[in-house]
Amino acid sequence: MPPVLEMRNVSKTFGAVKALTNVELTLYPGEIHALMGENGAGKSTMMKVLSGAYRPDPGAEILIDGKPVHITDPISSKQAGISIIYQELSLSPNLTVAQNIYLGRELHRGGIVDRSKMLKEVAPVLERLGARFTGSTIVGSLSIANQQLVEIARALHADSRILILDEPTTALSSRETDGLFSMIRQLRSEGLAMVYISHRMNEVYELADRVSVLRDGSYVGTLDREKLSPDAIVRMMVGRELSTLYTKEHKPDLAHAEVVLEATGVSDGTRVRDCSLTLRAGEVVGLAGLVGAGRSELAQTIYGFRPRTAGTMTLNGRDFAPRSPQDAIDRGLSYLTEDRRGDGLFLDMSCQDNTNTGVLKRDAKWGIILDRAKAVQRSRNAIRDLAVRVPGPEYPVGALSGGNQQKVLLSRWLEIEPRVLILDEPTRGVDIGAKSEIYKIIDTLAKKGVAILVISSELPEVIGIADRIIVMREGVITGEVGGTTGIAPSQENIMAFATGVGARSAA
Repeated sequence: MPPVLEMRNVSKTFGAVKALTNVELTLYPGEIHALMGENGAGKSTMMKVLSGAYRPDPGAEILIDGKPVHITDPISSKQAGISIIYQELSLSPNLTVAQNIYLGRELHRGGIVDRSKMLKEVAPVLERLGARFTGSTIVGSLSIANQQLVEIARALHADSRILILDEPTTALSSRETDGLFSMIRQLRSEGLAMVYISHRMNEVYELADRVSVLRDGSYVGTLDREKLSPDAIVRMMVGRELSTLYTKEHKPDLAHAEVVLEATGVSDGTRVRDCSLTLRAGEVVGLAGLVGAGRSELAQTIYGFRPRTAGTMTLNGRDFAPRSPQDAIDRGLSYLTEDRRGDGLFLDMSCQDNTNTGVLKRDAKWGIILDRAKAVQRSRNAIRDLAVRVPGPEYPVGALSGGNQQKVLLSRWLEIEPRVLILDEPTRGVDIGAKSEIYKIIDTLAKKGVAILVISSELPEVIGIADRIIVMREGVITGEVGGTTGIAPSQENIMAFATGVGARSAA
């Protein structure tokens, strides 16, 4: 079958910066083609050229059904049958579903918008997608998953033949993700060609027919489904083997290391029940389990963010009962949230201000005057030590990539110099290269004696960086693997405890 889309020799220059250099992409009808690469590899720039947001440098060719097309703006892209659904949805929440689908091309009768006909016309496409809402539903009342469905409906209603999905599962639950995948497979069977952009390897393995990789703005190559493997993709993305990503140079003495944090029988009255764990100086402990197992809730209870209704805790050998997160921070325990944009960072503030937020009081002269010189130097040191890719300390953190935002947030907690650090999904939405750098930071902290609890949904990650792994299921700790347990820290053994199936025979 001939390709529906061909991009050849596409380059894009911004001043002295070469964002793309002779990249290419071939897409066939009924194909899910994954586009992968680190942040800054050129994926978004390439798709913005295709969507008409950017004009490529001279010499580029874009062909639809073998015929050259000139995409000069978003309108010409849509006319060529191309639709893109960005990570940040572009809907008008105060309008109805039908109004959003027809936005910019409304139907009229007698000079007046014909809302009844628009409602009638969108019904078949909503039915095709299995939507549980109607064209008259206000978009702002829908969940993120259903709003995404509206975006897809808009593309299909406009007779798009090429659909680009940019990190579509970032804000979706596991169940919503499964529903999206079913829909994507259905659209593939109907002949729709799709470009799927994601950092999540498991999604790519589950969906992609082929994978193309960009690195530093250049095309590296394309792999067919039968040749896909973690090592092959990582090697193309970062130029090294998967095994080199996980750094574990720290060597804790689990039998004799000081117990820094101990929790016994901790409950929160709702999601966490009778949980006990210990963290020792210089060790990295993983906390694994399925979505909804209560991992974050346990961490937040320890941190003082959720009320503790039962159980006792000690920190550095003394009773520990934080009444608030600030209480915990003052005692030497820090918690990095899984939602860096919503709960962690001040997106409209600079990297410098985000790094220094936790130590303003400590640095203030006479307790009232900010020491700007010290704040600037601390921020510069953090940028250097954590390899944050940013023009300078005053650069707004909201404009950084996900991996660099995560490192800025991490720098804030490192400046506090905690004895215990809880990291909740520290590499979520972060590219492979930034993940490797975060793993090195975790390893360095452990070598300095910090006790670290890492919550992660990626089993290869938690196995790769943790000394032992605690597993939760339905709010209860059901087992432990690795360390001195005698149970191998394998994905099979972790899932056995996480599901309750064969947990006792996990060894």
